[in-house]
Amino acid sequence: MTMTDPLGDMITRIRNAQLRGKSKVATPASKLRGWVLDVLQDEGFIRGYAKVDYPNGKSEFEIELKYNEGTPVIQLIERVSTPGRRVYSSVKEVPTVHNGLGISILSTPKGVMSDQAAREKNVGGEVLCRVF
Repeated sequence: MTMTDPLGDMITRIRNAQLRGKSKVATPASKLRGWVLDVLQDEGFIRGYAKVDYPNGKSEFEIELKYNEGTPVIQLIERVSTPGRRVYSSVKEVPTVHNGLGISILSTPKGVMSDQAAREKNVGGEVLCRVF
């Protein structure tokens, strides 16, 4: 079975695990997922993640979720650009999330980064997801 939206699958796994109060969640590994997890870790939305390699050649990311006094740090995580509808933004129109309290994650020519980093580097790109 093929997956049409791997990043959307990872976002849904994170959302569902936090609704259930899980401390860790696993998702298949890929470069794009790793880059998005790097941004989430740098911005403080997750504790961290580790790549787990299996003997059959497959690998997974084990994501450690972050909670503050029992409530999830990530209150909202949603996919913006989908395989059927790509959403692009110039540097002047990069969206802010909840007046700057949240982040938008963008895929730019200079790599995957948060909206603040994209403004600093003066690049636009595809808006992958919003996190608050």
